[in-house]
Amino acid sequence: MNSKDVTQGVARAPHRALFYSMGYLPEDLEKPMIGIVNAHNEVIPGHFHLNDIAQAVKLGVSAAGGTPVEFPVIGICDGISMNHSGMKYPLASRELIADSIEAMTMGHKFDGLVLIGNCDKIVPGMLMAAARLDIPSIYISGGPMLAGKHRGKTIDLVHGAFEAVGVHAEGKMSDQELLEIEQSSCPTCGSCAGLFTANTMNCLAEALGMALSGNGTIPAPFGKRRQLAKRAGMRIVELVKNDVRPHSILTLKAFRNAVALDMAIGGSSNTTLHLLAIANEMGVELTLDDFDAISKKVPNITKLSPSGYHHIEDLEEAGGISAVLNVLLKGGHIDPDELTVTGRTLGENISTAAVLDSSVIRSLDNPYGKEGGIAILSGNLAPEGAVVKQSAVHEEMMRHKGPARVFNSEEEAFEAIMAHRIRPGDVVVIRYEGPRGCPGMREMLSPTAAIMGMGLEKSVALITDGRFSGGTRGPCIGHISPEASEGGVIALLVEGDTIEIDIPGRVLKVDLSEAELEKRRSEWQKPQPKVKPGTYLSRYSKLVTSASIGAVLER
Repeated sequence: MNSKDVTQGVARAPHRALFYSMGYLPEDLEKPMIGIVNAHNEVIPGHFHLNDIAQAVKLGVSAAGGTPVEFPVIGICDGISMNHSGMKYPLASRELIADSIEAMTMGHKFDGLVLIGNCDKIVPGMLMAAARLDIPSIYISGGPMLAGKHRGKTIDLVHGAFEAVGVHAEGKMSDQELLEIEQSSCPTCGSCAGLFTANTMNCLAEALGMALSGNGTIPAPFGKRRQLAKRAGMRIVELVKNDVRPHSILTLKAFRNAVALDMAIGGSSNTTLHLLAIANEMGVELTLDDFDAISKKVPNITKLSPSGYHHIEDLEEAGGISAVLNVLLKGGHIDPDELTVTGRTLGENISTAAVLDSSVIRSLDNPYGKEGGIAILSGNLAPEGAVVKQSAVHEEMMRHKGPARVFNSEEEAFEAIMAHRIRPGDVVVIRYEGPRGCPGMREMLSPTAAIMGMGLEKSVALITDGRFSGGTRGPCIGHISPEASEGGVIALLVEGDTIEIDIPGRVLKVDLSEAELEKRRSEWQKPQPKVKPGTYLSRYSKLVTSASIGAVLER
């Protein structure tokens, strides 16, 4: 056991003395020392209740013969940091989370880890740490919040408060109704109720094999969530005893299983960033090409918010992720032989799962879409790729050509949208929001939600070198690479350039000759950094790489 380096032998008497000062018993130090990584804070609704989850995990660890040792990790709420300078930090925090878990684990020589998170960047940051450290690890989420209700309709943060901003701006909603919606959109603790980034990653953790069945869908308030946490605590002790490490679980086939699930459920476009980053830590060669190749084979069989009006609680009642995976298994879309933290294979985990509501989980021969939820586009505007959640795009906008309306920041674009300066047919371009140029690759949920709220989702497209919330819907194309600050073609666009979008054809281009692009490139000047020297974001901007490879830091 790693922990012997701090608990065993005469030379470790001072180390043991420090443990005794906190109330640990000598016999506690003979057991596997399990790090309980708790991302609890009082900022994120998905994390507010994680102390309860941690307590259940610790009971499970103790019951199985381990010694739980809890320590914290940071987390940022994407919703609260949205649409202002704070949004520069969430993606960048992913690396801080992984680094801090590495530091705590290596400094204290834990034998295994239980990673307790829930929300957008915390989940991938934790899984990146597990891959990097390669000691026995298991992930347990805090679970999704329940959907809200307003005047007989089911709502959530996006199909509620965010889109209500645009409706209100159109004069179609009173101040009173806006207040009612904002007070009803998030009725419980938990990760936001739709299939946004947090819940997508919590679901994909099951397919990766790093979480127990039910991790992605059992609602936060349910007793079953605490039961699952207790079982996760019990399992980590067995994983340590049997020396089952992430390298045995996080294989290329496991990542492809996760991508197949992602396509089937229509998950967040941010998964391209996060799965690539986790794979990078594991030394697995996953690429954007894998996402698109799988998307062309795996149909989209669920339609959860923001693409539809079902929520995660509906998916749980319909059979959960295990039922979806079983449908995919029968269609030959996943590899059932991959090992998981249960000690069994993925196929064994899902063998008895059944679809209990075919209106939520459709069959492969009656899908919502013949292709998966995400498409990877390329062309002269995105030679290294761009990402769109095609399952959330109306049919009439799958192909679109229109004039560029160019903005050098999210704030500029949002102001123009709210001032009704965007017209049907336009293509809103938001640039200098990429991983390095922003820095931090901000999400554009406020502009996209405003477009939806104003009823422009069937006539206006938005493209950016930034990214989108998992709650975004409509013809919104992000992750354009190379980004503007690196001299990508998006930096060369001017007002009125004709942008062509062809999602079925996987094309994103600007109607300009190579000679014209070269002329503009020779005149382009690299912008000054947007952040104060010496800050974390300043250091981050010097090391972060392209979104096309996961916006990971240079090694």
